[in-house]
Amino acid sequence: MIQKKKICMLGAFAVGKTSLVKRFVKSFFDEKYLTTIGVKIDKKTVHVDDSEVVLMLWDLEGQDAYHQIKTSYLRGASGYLLVADGTRQETLDDALGLRDRVESEVGVLPYILLLNKSDLGELWELDETRVQSLSKAGIHIMTTSAKTGENVEEAFHTLAVRMLEVRNEGEDHL
Repeated sequence: MIQKKKICMLGAFAVGKTSLVKRFVKSFFDEKYLTTIGVKIDKKTVHVDDSEVVLMLWDLEGQDAYHQIKTSYLRGASGYLLVADGTRQETLDDALGLRDRVESEVGVLPYILLLNKSDLGELWELDETRVQSLSKAGIHIMTTSAKTGENVEEAFHTLAVRMLEVRNEGEDHL
């Protein structure tokens, strides 16, 4: 059985959302930074157990104090990847703020917090104690690198599994 799932990529500007999607869909990394304006949609099929899942990847423009994501882009999402840049502490706060906004606008959805740019580990600013406390609070966190491909496939696949689990749990209650 083939299923379609919409995933939104959320985070501040220049955290690597587009690069993660390119790495996942095309196994490609480009050093050039191009700002996403609005939304860019890609898709890739993954296999979860006996199911084919077509992931519709909505790469949304970054959010900052002056740019808020359009909540209409979130409609119909089955899950999302929150992306923070490990070299910029403030992007973790931005990501957590986006999670709160998603929950207030569309409800609780499966998500994973990606701490991106692990290839720049010597430049990381993230407070390890805070990251650990977020993990203990139940937030699924993965460290990724769009440049090297570290954990990119795993992140998308893990989210696909979690989205299917939520769907199946919902069916059990019908």
